[in-house]
Amino acid sequence: MHADIYRFGAFELRPRRRELLKFGVRVKLRPQPFQLLLTLVERSAEVVSREELRRLLWPEGTFVDFEHGLNTAVKELRGVLGDSADEPRYIETLPRVGYRLIVPVETRTPVRAVEADPQEPSAEEIAAAAHRAAQEATGARTRRGWGITLGVAAVLLAGLAGYFIWLRTRPAAPSASARVTLAVLPFENLTGDPGQEYMSDGLTEEMIAQLGRMDAAHLNVIARTSVMHYKHSQEPLDQIGRELGVQYVLEGSVRRDGNTVRVAAQLIQLKDQTHLWSREYDRGLSSLLALQDEIARETAREIQHALGGTERTANNPQALLPPTSSEAYDLYLKGRYFWNKRTPDGFQQAAEYFQQAVTVDPNYARAYAGLADSYGLMSTWRMGPQNEFMPKARAAALRALEIDESIAEAHTSLALIAENYDYDWGTAEKEFLRAIQLDPAYATAHQWYAEHLSWRGRFEEALEESERARQLDPLSLIIATDEGEILYLARQYDRCVPRLRGVLDMDPSISRARFILALCYLKGERFAEALDVVERSPETNVRWVWQFKAYLYGQWGKWEQARQAWTKSKQLFPGKQAEWATAQLTWDIALGQKGEALAILEKAYAEHSNAVVALKVDPVYDPLRSDPRFQDLLRRLGL
Repeated sequence: MHADIYRFGAFELRPRRRELLKFGVRVKLRPQPFQLLLTLVERSAEVVSREELRRLLWPEGTFVDFEHGLNTAVKELRGVLGDSADEPRYIETLPRVGYRLIVPVETRTPVRAVEADPQEPSAEEIAAAAHRAAQEATGARTRRGWGITLGVAAVLLAGLAGYFIWLRTRPAAPSASARVTLAVLPFENLTGDPGQEYMSDGLTEEMIAQLGRMDAAHLNVIARTSVMHYKHSQEPLDQIGRELGVQYVLEGSVRRDGNTVRVAAQLIQLKDQTHLWSREYDRGLSSLLALQDEIARETAREIQHALGGTERTANNPQALLPPTSSEAYDLYLKGRYFWNKRTPDGFQQAAEYFQQAVTVDPNYARAYAGLADSYGLMSTWRMGPQNEFMPKARAAALRALEIDESIAEAHTSLALIAENYDYDWGTAEKEFLRAIQLDPAYATAHQWYAEHLSWRGRFEEALEESERARQLDPLSLIIATDEGEILYLARQYDRCVPRLRGVLDMDPSISRARFILALCYLKGERFAEALDVVERSPETNVRWVWQFKAYLYGQWGKWEQARQAWTKSKQLFPGKQAEWATAQLTWDIALGQKGEALAILEKAYAEHSNAVVALKVDPVYDPLRSDPRFQDLLRRLGL
């Protein structure tokens, strides 16, 4: 049975009414393109073969030029969607195989007391039949009793038509078991002091964490990265709801006077802009975590009431233990504020604040988890030797779990350490799964687990986890970039390109997305396009650009340009050993110098570098795969 409504991008598809809407305006489609779209939407992310479409759109006995008919239908559909075959945003073509819808689809099938069979006559047809029956009854030259019978039949048919119309237009009954999606919009800082932004941002993040733990089976909470896109935004709530795919939003504001905090919060149902509840709270700073738990429970309870269900308890009510000091909590919020900047300076400042927090409160588990997060990413971002930061990250994560085993962030950091430093894939997977069990709404755990699965060659599972991360954090360009990298490692270059093109359309400065996109073009032997992507970089004179050009020209067979680019890249390097080794490695591979390349990889392995974690799957290393020394290294890595 079809869902009543399918939503994807700016479009809404209603199968029962055979209509496609764009921002509420009806778009005309012929029957074949409409059926084609419906099939792709119902099987979103699946490949629908050309043979299946032939049987669906032109059954046996239909004489038509199938190739021409299908191509015409797809072209018409792309025209309506504003799509392109070369750079698809909605429909991806798999040459000689079929088609696939590449955008997420939200479905809605309201529960009805009585549902009309799709094969039954429409309300309009029934009304027309009633009208004909009444005319026939009036004009019949028969016995009076027969005329009365026809008149009664006409009345009954008219009543039945009205009943069908009422069934199809009355509000749908809410479903208590439905899974709904909520966005906690950035709490507004009403202190008038920009220096207090960390408090309002921290409260937003903490509310997301609390609600994410409430009832993960029925309540989906959008992650921080996506909602912060709307900080200081003037976009209307209905537009935010469409962009994030949410049914409810929680809005709020924060005022602070010394150690006293006033928090205002209101829960809004978007379909009719109803304010389900609103309250103001005056508390001391030390009681803020308890207040967040109170607001989260009230929010979950009101959503359940709106759905016609009963209140459910939290999955893990002990997951967030408060600090014993308001000063420690204040320092923790500052640490998270800087950690979320995802910059080298931000990580260093975050580590300093988290360290101050655990100095003030040595039993503050979540501050230790923040410290582990900071040191872990400082290591994988190669801000120093692996042996400098990873042991600190491990000590902090273990201390956090010693105090409170239920902290998902600490388990996620342990997983990061196990895979990037210990090359212990089994422990890493166990810790990722434990983190997801404790906090199913923690998007970072799903994101990093997807990366982990891709390094092990488990691409189908990796893409499923990446999709879950994307659902939780739909506007995160980091998650979108990671998904592009998974597709690159899976050698699905045609799918990788539109994903990363979309990232760069939103933010051209994300050099990692640009680098992976260029690799996708290069490995697809689209050398000119790879070069164009790199040369369009806002960072035209940085080392990675010239390093990539040297590798690209070498793969292209343009050795003079390759040597010139390599010379330029060496001039730009500041002398960081780890970065220089990576550049030298790709150059040696381009030159076919296997021995030199393998020596660099052996050194990276000995130093516990994360430069070797993708060795099993990265196409860059294909020229080395037949070498027994490379195979032995994979064995020692557990890959």
